[in-house]
Amino acid sequence: MLDRNKQTNTGVKSSEVIRFHNVCLTIDNTQLIDNINCVIHQKGKIVVMGPNGAGKSLFLRLLAGLLKPTSGNIICAPNFCRQDTLPDISMVFQKPVLLRRSTHANVAYVLQRQNLSKTDLSSKIADALIDARLDQKALTQARRLSGGEQQRLALARALVVKPKILLLDEVTANLDPASTHIVETMLHEAAAEGTKIVFITHDVRQAKRIADEILFIHQGRVIAHNPAREFFRDPGSNEAQAYLDGRVPNQQMKEM
Repeated sequence: MLDRNKQTNTGVKSSEVIRFHNVCLTIDNTQLIDNINCVIHQKGKIVVMGPNGAGKSLFLRLLAGLLKPTSGNIICAPNFCRQDTLPDISMVFQKPVLLRRSTHANVAYVLQRQNLSKTDLSSKIADALIDARLDQKALTQARRLSGGEQQRLALARALVVKPKILLLDEVTANLDPASTHIVETMLHEAAAEGTKIVFITHDVRQAKRIADEILFIHQGRVIAHNPAREFFRDPGSNEAQAYLDGRVPNQQMKEM
């Protein structure tokens, strides 16, 4: 879980959002995350890459607080983690999870605790649906949308609460190019407005389009965390270079 009590002792800097300190995760007597140390800063877009089974999704779930480390600490800066009702972290999965309601109602649902006026509520929902190119389908039942539309709705719903960090687990893996372009545009705009993006993808071309930083995970370890241009110029390890060259076979380690 995020440790809200030790940030002073570990020296979290003002530019940092979350710090992993010697984080390990063991499930069924198998170590899946192996002594990760890394820092998530406030701005920009991190793309998380690595072979299947490397631990990318586990890393994201640890970051979200959905899993507790077996050892080590995940330390949250005090100006980021709050105890109020507003979420600081939003997460979107590869398969969108939507309510059995209209497109409009799905977005409205996550805003219900913000005590907005009807005017402000309507404005926020309208803007979110316009950004997702779903304004013409506001009354359509969410589960009747196409796959790409459902994913854009899930992203719009995650962004409408203005999270400080947005976690995305291969959200464009099954999308057509048009929906992928819309999603990437939404992410660029969100990052420009101050939301930190952490995005898992296997698409190297997509990573080059959107990443400010690359965090490369191999066998449960972070073996590179560098600016994107630097990483693609020199990945810094045989494992990362082999991955970029398409020479790494899928590992047998199961991601949770």
